[in-house]
Amino acid sequence: MMGHSHALSGAAVWLAAAPALAALPETLGRPELAAVTGSITSPPELIAGAVVCAGAAMLPDLDHPNSTIAQTFGPVTWALSKGLNAVSGGHRNMTHSLFFSVLCGVGAYLLAAHQPIGRDVLVILMIGLALRAVGIGVPRKTITSAVMNAVLTAGIFVAFTGLGVGYAWLGLAVGIGCLAHVLGDCLTERGCPVLWPIRGRWLLPFDIGFKTGKTFERRFLGPALAITVLVLAYVRLMPV
Repeated sequence: MMGHSHALSGAAVWLAAAPALAALPETLGRPELAAVTGSITSPPELIAGAVVCAGAAMLPDLDHPNSTIAQTFGPVTWALSKGLNAVSGGHRNMTHSLFFSVLCGVGAYLLAAHQPIGRDVLVILMIGLALRAVGIGVPRKTITSAVMNAVLTAGIFVAFTGLGVGYAWLGLAVGIGCLAHVLGDCLTERGCPVLWPIRGRWLLPFDIGFKTGKTFERRFLGPALAITVLVLAYVRLMPV
């Protein structure tokens, strides 16, 4: 899937799942889980969660140094991408798995719980990835795009801070975003090694997976995901 499709799918999944996630402590009879969900459905945090989950849905593709997303913050994200590519064994390997999704989710939770500075850095990165994925930037102008992204990212982060957004749910948003990416790529013709380090790839049967960036994704899937995000945002934010 293309970057904007991944980001939109992450936002859509978060907006769809937020009420169920908020109800988990009561449903399971585990009030301590409220420390993980926080005020997940309050309007500011719902929007912040959708943005973070959209950005997190791009994280698996940071294993590709030539991807657009690797240029989000210029040399910073490019260097991060090069390192992740080397560690993960190339594109669509370790990062496109359940293991990576859980690892990122747990890491984000620990940052949110114990490292405020690390948490804020991660949130800023997720915002930047989300903006880049939906097309914020100037074509073929890497530095200009990076500066524009950095300015907008800083503005959004300051707005979230001013609105009193907490990030108890950060681990959930990052883990779910990564998983949305993996499941999305399982719908393509190449599939993903979901159970990495087991090498088999999960694919749709009968070779019906679609090709990334082709007509179906550009004309049907992408617009459908955008409409889904708008509808879910309206349903979640507008009073009944």
